[in-house]
Amino acid sequence: MLHLLIRRGVAPLARMLWRPDVRGTENVPPDGPVIFASNHRSAIDTAVIPFVAPRPVAFLGKAEYFEGTSPKDRLRSAFLSALGYVPVERGNAAAGLAALGAAQKVLDSGGAFGIYPEGTRSLDGKLHRGHTGVAALALATRAPVVPVAVSGTENLLPVGKKLPRPAQVTVRFGEPLDFSRYDGLAASPPIRRAVTDEVMYSILELSGQEYVDAYHKRPEGDAA
Repeated sequence: MLHLLIRRGVAPLARMLWRPDVRGTENVPPDGPVIFASNHRSAIDTAVIPFVAPRPVAFLGKAEYFEGTSPKDRLRSAFLSALGYVPVERGNAAAGLAALGAAQKVLDSGGAFGIYPEGTRSLDGKLHRGHTGVAALALATRAPVVPVAVSGTENLLPVGKKLPRPAQVTVRFGEPLDFSRYDGLAASPPIRRAVTDEVMYSILELSGQEYVDAYHKRPEGDAA
């Protein structure tokens, strides 16, 4: 019920208030597993993309967001679950494997999963080198990858702010990338790197950002 309320009530209201410029939704497969690989400009990206995507999208969420027994904690947990967030622990190698497992479960069930290959928000406005988790998922599940470029969300919810403000937001969905030519090579680091770089180049073409061939260091205390 809450999921339907968000998609049919909250999402249209958000689109009416911020009037996002959404392009390329026809590129999104209507069913079956699909990975949305996006650049990351703001903490609110994880709400904006599901609001404008033509089908439900699951993202990973910090496990502590789903904990607590107070009415406020329960409401937050229910809201995030309805948005499609999947709770996972973060911060170590085991947590990383658990995150990939949770994502693969979504894809194996025929769902859509969203991922930020950069691993954290870009604070300098540039597109940084992608981590190979997106390739590991695509190769393990054979799910097509739809590149996504968001812009303007860094003004919609600037760093350090808790409430969104009026801002023009653009979301572009690119053509799906098929990596079936690499079937059986999921364990190869060079192949995972090549797949990731192809995904990042597609995001770059959509976003028009300057590219930096180096990982973006996660700021201290960053929750995204």
